[in-house]
Amino acid sequence: MRTSRNPETIHPPVAPYTHQIETTGPQRWLTLSGQVGMETDGTIPESPLEQLQLALENVKRNIEAADMAVEDITKLVFYLVGEFDAESRKRIMGQFLGEHLPCMTMIYVVALASPDLKVEVDAWACQEI
Repeated sequence: MRTSRNPETIHPPVAPYTHQIETTGPQRWLTLSGQVGMETDGTIPESPLEQLQLALENVKRNIEAADMAVEDITKLVFYLVGEFDAESRKRIMGQFLGEHLPCMTMIYVVALASPDLKVEVDAWACQEI
């Protein structure tokens, strides 16, 4: 069973996310390597926002390949290079997550594995058995 909480003893979330998710009982976990904004043919869009959307699509494809759904995601970590329009970023993330609010961390970094990459997303998912 998963229980999402935003304890009253700390500030409310500053964006659409959950402070904590507790899992109990029998479950299966899926841990993804960082997903980047790269097409299946290896091309990388120039736009950081397009890369963000594509990285999230790659997360979803991985989740679905394990017979899970976006709603099974418990944690997302975003590594971003450079400036991102906050409203556009929130819109893209909202389209991906819908009403689902996993735990999230967003980190701005100097660079990723390739100078062309502007986004990498780590994800963890948990499904009750």
